[in-house]
Formats: sequence, C-alpha cells, structure tokens
Amino acid sequence: MMRGPWGASEFTAWHAGRRSTWVGALLIGLVCLTALGASHLAPGAPYSISGEILQPPSVRHPFGTDDLGRDIWSGVVHGARISLLIGIVAATLASALGIAIGGIAGLRGGVVDEVLMRIAELFQAIPRLFLVIIVVTLYGSGLWLVAALVGLSYWPSSARLVRGQVLVMRAADYVTAAQALGCRPARVLVRHVLPAALAPLVVNAALQAGGAILVEAGRSFLGVGESSSVSWGGMLSEAHHYMRDAWWIGVFPGLAIALTVLGWTLLADGLSAS
Repeated sequence: MMRGPWGASEFTAWHAGRRSTWVGALLIGLVCLTALGASHLAPGAPYSISGEILQPPSVRHPFGTDDLGRDIWSGVVHGARISLLIGIVAATLASALGIAIGGIAGLRGGVVDEVLMRIAELFQAIPRLFLVIIVVTLYGSGLWLVAALVGLSYWPSSARLVRGQVLVMRAADYVTAAQALGCRPARVLVRHVLPAALAPLVVNAALQAGGAILVEAGRSFLGVGESSSVSWGGMLSEAHHYMRDAWWIGVFPGLAIALTVLGWTLLADGLSAS
C-alpha cells in the first residue's frame, strides 16, 4: 500500500503522467532524430523518379514507391523536417506573443486589458486553416510565412494563461513590494510572474505544436503548400487516388502525422499531470 502524503488516486495520476511524458518525449525524440539525420537515413533527393512504379514495401523500398517511382521512405523522412519546423516555430512564436500580450493585459488592467482580450477573442474566432489558405494564396507559400501565420493564430490561449497568472500573482506581497520599489512592469513580469506560469505555458506550447503540424498537413493536402518541398500532407494528397491498389502510399505518411501529433499530445498530457 502506498504511504505518505499522497493517496492511491494521486499516485496513480502521477505515475500515468510520467508514463505519458516519457512516451511522448520518445516519439518526439525519434521524429527529431529522423529530421536531423534525414540526409543519412534517406540519401538522395526525395522527389527523384525511378522506373519502379507502385512497388509494395520491400527491402529495397521499406515503405514502397508511388505512381512516379518515388521512394515513400525518403519522402516520410525528409517530410519530418517541414512538420517539425512548422510546429516548433509556430509554438515558439505563439508563446512569445502570448507572454507579451497577456503580461501587458494583466499588469495594466482596465481598458488595455479589455481591448487586448477582445482582440484575442477575434483571433480565436478565425479558423486557422482558412486563414493560412487565404494568406498563402495571396502572398505565397513560404514555410516561414506558414509558421508565422499559425503562430499568430495560436497566441490567444498563451495570452490568457499569462494574464490569468498575472492577475493571481499581482496581489502577492513580493510583487507588491517589487512594484513599490520602482521595478518596471516588464521586470516584474519576467522575474516574478513568468516562473509561476512556465509549467502551463510549456504544456500549452506542446499542444500548439501538434495543432500546427495538423494545420500544415491540411494546407499541403489541399494543394496550397510548396510543390518544391516534400511534406506529409502533400504525400497524402497524392495518395488518395491509389488507396485501393497501393495502400502504402497514404498509410505511412498518415502514420507519421498521427504519431508526431500523438507524441506532442502525450507530452503535454504528461507534463500537466506531473
């Protein structure tokens, strides 16, 4: 029997959280290693065409080939770079904007708080994929542009987390003392408020990274992405014509998306339970 300050339910939740964290970290770590070692795991251009058309998985082609003879394994491995780039950059940008805007809203209060929160609600009401499709159609489909757009659509949740933490911590004695000593609001936010809000922000960022990867896959699937860069969503878009005759063309990119998003979700779930 478990003894100590924790009961059986708390210990079970903590143990499950640790397990989710490790499984999620393992999945994300494997995807990161795949992206970093893509040139070694799959040498050559992922879009190179060969005469081996619609070949099933084999020793030569572990994931088979598509209708143009392109190696699916090579496409999945090189596509990990784009998905990770979009997910990490978008989550980082969303967190940075959320910290700045949520901190200002919580510290200033009043009209500033009201205006910033209404702007956050406006951004939350805009469908992310719809926003990405419109802007990419008008201004191009650069990866950095897509990552920035997704990050701009995710910042409201981070801003609300930081704002709520600021409102809670603003009444603390040490925060009041810091303000009485003349500390600037930015210094109070960075040194006294953010450390307490760091844990939920990390959890939120992990969820945002998984969501950003889904948005990227969606815009590539719809044919809005860059045709010169291999991506998992683009591979799925090309695979739906051959699902009956060549199931491997769509199954392996789909599994890559599912496992990557699952990894971020498990990581966030485990961190929130720890």
